[in-house]
Amino acid sequence: MDQTLFFILLLIALCSVSECVQRQYHFINERKTWTEAQRYCREKYTDLATVDHMNDMNELKKSVNGGGFQFVWIGLQKTGHNKWQWSSGEPALYLNWATGQPEGRDYCAVMFNGEWHDLACFDTPHFICNNTNTGLVFVNETMNWRDAQSYCRQNHTDLVSVRNQNESEQVEQLINIMVGTTNSPKSQVWINLFRVRDSWQWSDQSNSLFRYWDTGEPNNYGGGENCTAVNAQGKWIDVSCTNQYPFVCHEGE
Repeated sequence: MDQTLFFILLLIALCSVSECVQRQYHFINERKTWTEAQRYCREKYTDLATVDHMNDMNELKKSVNGGGFQFVWIGLQKTGHNKWQWSSGEPALYLNWATGQPEGRDYCAVMFNGEWHDLACFDTPHFICNNTNTGLVFVNETMNWRDAQSYCRQNHTDLVSVRNQNESEQVEQLINIMVGTTNSPKSQVWINLFRVRDSWQWSDQSNSLFRYWDTGEPNNYGGGENCTAVNAQGKWIDVSCTNQYPFVCHEGE
């Protein structure tokens, strides 16, 4: 076997993407506000520390090296808004909301008359699954969004995603064939889009959903606790961004 291929296969066997440490962490023992720490990290390294998984967290704690610090900044900040994404984790780059949508009250999305509407996830419209082998499948049953997603994943591939104009037209065409009229309740179908309730965002815009909050955190105690620090126990807390702490930068992916 080619030696390069052998080492690639060996690496895959020993280390999955989600488990390997991909970043180098650098502890900076200077007291700065969160914004000042962010600026420093972006000038000297890549950004304030992002954490993807527990291996990352362990490496970050090693970089602080048990220095007895009460709090240390990392790069997680509350943005004040939620975001829509496909359940695969892909951000929703193609958007086809109807006028006045989303209203902001609900967390799941349906396609209706070729456009998107937000809807309470416990509502029970029909839905469309995507099947890798056979394509789109209209399911003539009504379920809430989570049950519809589970049904599609168990019997096909997943709830249908609508990531571009071509996919939108395919879904709309199937609805027209199966329902026959846009006025039918069946013409409102779940798609695989949902609003992420977590309004925290990494400084480097990473999509990592890993969180390591301490018990009862984040609690926004007293209001305005929009930035994240690691406490002496190695867990995360939300604190005011104007506090001054040492911090951890990262470089690399």
